[in-house]
Amino acid sequence: MAGSTTHQATAKDREARLVVAVDGPSGSGKSSVSREIARRLGAVYLDTGAMYRAVAWHCRSQGVLDDPEAVVAAVQNIDLALSVDPDVERVVVGTEDITEAIREPGISAVVSVVATNRAVRELLVARQRAEIDGHRRIVAEGRDITTVVAPDADARILLTASAEARTARRSAQLGGTVDATALAEQVSGRDARDSSVVDFMTPGEGVGLVDSTELDFPATIQAMLAEVDRQQAVNHPNHPNHPEGDRA
Repeated sequence: MAGSTTHQATAKDREARLVVAVDGPSGSGKSSVSREIARRLGAVYLDTGAMYRAVAWHCRSQGVLDDPEAVVAAVQNIDLALSVDPDVERVVVGTEDITEAIREPGISAVVSVVATNRAVRELLVARQRAEIDGHRRIVAEGRDITTVVAPDADARILLTASAEARTARRSAQLGGTVDATALAEQVSGRDARDSSVVDFMTPGEGVGLVDSTELDFPATIQAMLAEVDRQQAVNHPNHPNHPEGDRA
């Protein structure tokens, strides 16, 4: 295993505003990586994918998944609470804790129904932007964070990996309990559907790329933190690593 970076936010760092946007396809590791990045940077963590999964769960429970207009109405009225503590994974709709339920294969199979509904995306993007604006330091991850939700983030990164690596990681995450056909549907199938509304396979202009195909988890964290530092140095003249900082 590669050695882990010891990058930690200093007290001064924790006072500074910081928005890190992370996008990536299924199985790229963006959730676990983003959680750890948030810990290292002294930031909160926003899992926008959990929002879409919660909406899918809610709409399925209401029996309206086949009615696009009813889905939009359900999103407008949903009582959704989502933890932004990187150490606490908790998703609640109404009074029901659905943290585990939204990760079930049945939800993975239908989440694209809501994720490809453009009106739903507009509603959730507004909610995600409000969440980002409400925190001084935040790492937000999903599929359109770098290009749509937070295009002005301090650091924007697309985390990717080969299809083979992503499938293997998702299989390990699920403990080998999903057969190959269902697994391919969860990874490549959902990516294909969701890419009809947003491009999360290639980095947009100004978005850094981290390919973790050949990297283990500690090395991926190190690469991500290095990219955050690089972009901060480029985008903020007062950052200590800015190439012109010594001339100010």
